[in-house]
Amino acid sequence: MKIRHVLPLALAFASFANAVELHQVIVRTGTDGLAMVPLTISNSGKEGLSCNADFAHWYSAGIATVEPGKSARVELWFDAATGTFTILNDKRENLPVERLWCGLSPRAYATRVQIALDRTDAEKGTRVVTCATGQDGLVCR
Repeated sequence: MKIRHVLPLALAFASFANAVELHQVIVRTGTDGLAMVPLTISNSGKEGLSCNADFAHWYSAGIATVEPGKSARVELWFDAATGTFTILNDKRENLPVERLWCGLSPRAYATRVQIALDRTDAEKGTRVVTCATGQDGLVCR
């Protein structure tokens, strides 16, 4: 048998070995067992902010826009058992937050600064962040 016949056949069978088995994913809905931890983002700078949440390495969404001199409030929910912060979508499904960040509009991604979240925020029951433009770009504390 010639190599030009064997190689395509071998490659065809190799793809079956790497097949992915799909499992049903149960998505948590509602707020039972979760504590609300509102996040307030204030903009003390001179440019608008665009704030976003990364829910997975492939999915992110805008959570707030904040004009200069204004504030925005975002409802975060905390699961003490897992240490996970979530945001509810319009179907009240829990979207676990991997990362929160804000950047200067309209170049938010290029100027982004991560907003850290930890258990102490949940213990306090709130998280307040003020963002402003510094010498090296946006600063959020």
